[in-house]
Parts: sequence; structure tokens; C-alpha cells
Amino acid sequence: MLRVRSVLLATALLAGLASAAAAQTYPSRPVTMIVPFPPGGNTDLMARALQTEMSKALGQTVIISNKGGAAGTLGILDLVRAEADGYTMAMTPNNPITAQPHMLQLRYSMDTFRYVCLTYYTPYVLIAGPKAPFKTFAEFVTFAKAKPENLVYGHPGVAGQPHLVMLGVLKAIGADGLGVPFQGAGPMAHALLGGTIMAITESPAVARASNLPILAALSEERVPGLPDVPTMKELGFPAQGFSAGGLIVPAKTPDAAVNALEQACAKATAASEYKSIVERLGASPRYLPGAAFRKMFEEDSVASADGIKRAGLGANR
Repeated sequence: MLRVRSVLLATALLAGLASAAAAQTYPSRPVTMIVPFPPGGNTDLMARALQTEMSKALGQTVIISNKGGAAGTLGILDLVRAEADGYTMAMTPNNPITAQPHMLQLRYSMDTFRYVCLTYYTPYVLIAGPKAPFKTFAEFVTFAKAKPENLVYGHPGVAGQPHLVMLGVLKAIGADGLGVPFQGAGPMAHALLGGTIMAITESPAVARASNLPILAALSEERVPGLPDVPTMKELGFPAQGFSAGGLIVPAKTPDAAVNALEQACAKATAASEYKSIVERLGASPRYLPGAAFRKMFEEDSVASADGIKRAGLGANR
């Protein structure tokens, strides 16, 4: 009996030493960062800006692996299938995690992942077309509430972030609208300029690129670059909408690896080179540690589920 206990004690000791050694040596080889969108888009460019700084902070090469398709879910499914060893992570915006699981029958949910860090944040704004029958937020509300589906708005895909944010705006003001899908923000902005649609919700960068009027900001506080644009909360209709992204890993990833990644992320997002690139892309560099990052995504998941359900969309409609 004593011998059995000795063997068990020795086994536990060796396991503990192995775990401690792993914690001290992580990462001992390159780390893969899945980007669930094709090369060249904003998420990919954000990831590549972070890649450089994360490599420096970790002391190991970070390798980008693009896997686009199905609104970002194909790349996230690659993360689901990956080993939970800290050597595979994903750089993802909120929509594939907080909206698509309510829209589609997927093999993942919020609890499938651990949330390492938030790396950027982009508040959305309500944008009017130059030919729209309203010029102010008050006129927008009056017009939209006058008749169901009086408002014709655009979005780059059903249950995409701009679509869900507009649904949140309409819920806040107690109105409805007719949504028209487009293949991306470019064609959508062109239709807005031409008068085919009347309004959209998008990032401030989209409005600036086409010199479009902004009626309200969908943020807790006024957007730094738009000090004269009131928030919907200030206007009496609390509603928020944003695109934000960060790093996630499989749920069973060891604490040592997650802690190392979180610390490296804090250093990477503080680097002036990273901040400069993110700001040029029209976003705000913002770091949140894992717990706060998860809380943000959980709240967005609840809002997305509500918007999808009210619109009669999704796998559980």
C-alpha cells in the first residue's frame, strides 16, 4: 500500500513539475492567429498590425492564417477544432461570436472560448443620405415613425453588425423600416449617395470617406473625432452599436498560456506603431483584459439575440 502511495505521489510531482516547466517555457514555438476573413479587409489589417507587436512581446513568431467565409464562422470553426494548448488563437470582431450563433446552428457559443483581450473598438454612427427626406435626428424619428417601413435603409448583409445596429436604432425610437442588403460597405455607400436608400449605420470612417451627414453617435459618450455629434442617449433614445475585436482561444486553454497571451496583448496594444495603424483604419485602439472583454461580448450577444428574434431571423425563429 505504501509503495502504491509512493508511486502516486511521484506521478503527481512529475506532473506538477511538467506543468510548471510548460508555464515557464510558453511559448516555445510559433503561435497561429486565425483571421476569419480574407486578406486585405479591416479585420485582417488589424490582425497584421497586432501580429508584429505580439511577436515582439511573446518572443515567438505569430503566424496569420486567413480563413474567410460564412460571415466569419468558417474561421472560428477552425479554432473550435484546434488543440487547446495556447498555440492557436483567433483575432475576431464581435459579430461571428455574438450574433452568428443566434442566426445559424453552429458548433460553438460564447462558452466555447476563453477571451484573452480586446484590441480595438469602433463606435457606430447613424448616417443619412444627401437625398434623404430628413436632415436631423428629430426629423429622422418623425419620418420613421409616421408609417411602418417608411424608412428604407441599407446594410451589407442580414444579421451583419450594421444590420443589427440599425435594428437597435429602430427599436429605440419605436419604429420599423425596410432593409436592403448590399455586397459590402462600398456599394451600400454608393446607393446612399444615389438616393436608393435613406440611411445606414456604420463607422465614422465610412461617413467621412463620402462626406455624408451624421445624425447621431451610437456610443456611451461622444466620439472624440465628432465632438458636435450628439449620442442617441443624449437625444433621449438610448441605443449603442459598435464593432470591436480581440483575441480568443479554445475554452480549455491552460491558464499559463492565456495569462502570457493577455500580458503580450497589453504590451502590443500599447505600442505606438499598433495605435497608429488602427487609427488610420478608422478604429480606436483599446485594450481590455479577458474578463472585461468577455463581459462586453456577453452583453452584445444578448442584444444581438434580441434583434435577430424581433426581425424574425435566425435558427430559433
